[in-house]
Amino acid sequence: MAACMRFTRRVWQSFIKNEGHDAQCFPNLQIHRAVPGSVEVSLKIEQYNTNRVGVLHGGLILSLTDTLGSLAVATRGHFMTGVSTDIGTSFVRPAGRIGDVLHAKAVLTGMGKQLAYTRVNFTNPNGELVAYGYHTKYVGRSSSHGENVKFSEDGETVLEGQDKDVD
Repeated sequence: MAACMRFTRRVWQSFIKNEGHDAQCFPNLQIHRAVPGSVEVSLKIEQYNTNRVGVLHGGLILSLTDTLGSLAVATRGHFMTGVSTDIGTSFVRPAGRIGDVLHAKAVLTGMGKQLAYTRVNFTNPNGELVAYGYHTKYVGRSSSHGENVKFSEDGETVLEGQDKDVD
């Protein structure tokens, strides 16, 4: 497994170990691919993810926009992924029902010394766009965290910092 994937999964595990919002709302999130600047995931829709009409709750998609934006920042070696300054989601069509699988790709569209910008596309199993979101994060303080790493351009190896396995 490439270093960027290991690192991104380790950051995700730290979200789950916190036993907060992410662990309660989408503990079954699966990371399939992580390369510098991009992460691809899937989520099997469970009963607790739906609204009262039986489809995936829009608030969950907004919440995923937040979390996946953070994981996109992590693909650039940030263990602490900053704090949200702006976030939004647009809904195109119902995202699915219990048992369906939601797919998402989060891309880091820009990152400076203070701010990071991400976009997340959500698709159904047929590849149809169901929603998209954007997320701006303040990353100024997180850029100097002790667990940060620097990846090779392709994300295969860690050039600076510690390369640890996922627990």
